[in-house]
Amino acid sequence: MAIKGKAKLRGEKVQVKLLIKHVMETGLRVDAETGNKIPAYHITEVVGSWEGKEVFRSNLGPAVSKNPYLSFQLKGPSVGDTISFSSVDNKGIKDSGAAVVK
Repeated sequence: MAIKGKAKLRGEKVQVKLLIKHVMETGLRVDAETGNKIPAYHITEVVGSWEGKEVFRSNLGPAVSKNPYLSFQLKGPSVGDTISFSSVDNKGIKDSGAAVVK
């Protein structure tokens, strides 16, 4: 899993865009060679923070396509501030990153 983000000041709001590389398996597909179900493997939660405060939270599930793209806006940050973000999947694997507001 890899998470990348950008943050850009647009007027009074900062637009944050996240791209999370993840296979996002539903648990419903069957392996063509073995006939066995491919186990569920998906992101369960994404959190965005600014100055140590949570400003965004999204709970995801198996119905979300692979490599999900998320976007949110917030008021308050200025150019040079850092927006932090993190994700966790149903296997407990975590990832995090940050974007400096431009």
